[in-house]
Amino acid sequence: MQFTDQTGYGFSLPRKAEKIVSLVPSQTELLYDLGLNDEVVGITRFCVHPDSWFRTKTRVGGTKDFSLEKIRHLQPDLILAAKEENTASLILELRKEFPVWTSDIGHLGQALEMISEVGRLTGKAEAAQEIIKKINAGFNSIASDQFRDKKVLYYIWKDPWLVAGADTFIADMLRRCGFQLHPAGKRYPELPPEQLQGGEVDFILLSSEPFPFQNEHKMQLQHLFPDARVLLVDGEYFSWYGSRLADAPAYFLSLAEARK
Repeated sequence: MQFTDQTGYGFSLPRKAEKIVSLVPSQTELLYDLGLNDEVVGITRFCVHPDSWFRTKTRVGGTKDFSLEKIRHLQPDLILAAKEENTASLILELRKEFPVWTSDIGHLGQALEMISEVGRLTGKAEAAQEIIKKINAGFNSIASDQFRDKKVLYYIWKDPWLVAGADTFIADMLRRCGFQLHPAGKRYPELPPEQLQGGEVDFILLSSEPFPFQNEHKMQLQHLFPDARVLLVDGEYFSWYGSRLADAPAYFLSLAEARK
């Protein structure tokens, strides 16, 4: 079968993939939820879901610094990668030896496309469509009036303070909740809290990843912005674009009930 990934790279597979290495945490979880197990032979040290795989599967390194030698030793017939999460030069090296399906996801529609294609690649097309149905049903049920026109900042890093900009998957998730993004810029611009004026934002969300914001950071910003709702949030629901999306809408709605 012929496949073309989301970066335009094409390759063929003679049969469904039976030895898979995943270099993307959210897609590792997707493989598990598709009903795969023995077929997944390698993951990264950031692939923490499911816990049983994190403890037992071969780890090939991180998302940016995975080991080509460890992957070669596993001899996969499919590698799952992500344009934003993995190092481009290493992906190019892997393509010389293995089929590599690379995702490039900026919004929900592209995430659903990825889930569908991974289902085809692994012989789990029907299971993939069931996951997609659940995700669509969840997002269709969001009553975004709870956050409509509320200005939001979503911090992903500290020192420097970086926010999720308009051209990100996180931003698409926020917009689907009804939030209005603070006009900080595209991708991940630097925006120190001290540059903001009181009243500019209604919500400040501090992500659990990639920087693990803690209560001390929440209290710091709440002091600076007493009228805003400053919340610690689970970043996986905003930035993981695999099967975790099925539970994301319910999590988003729970934020409306969260206290300062």
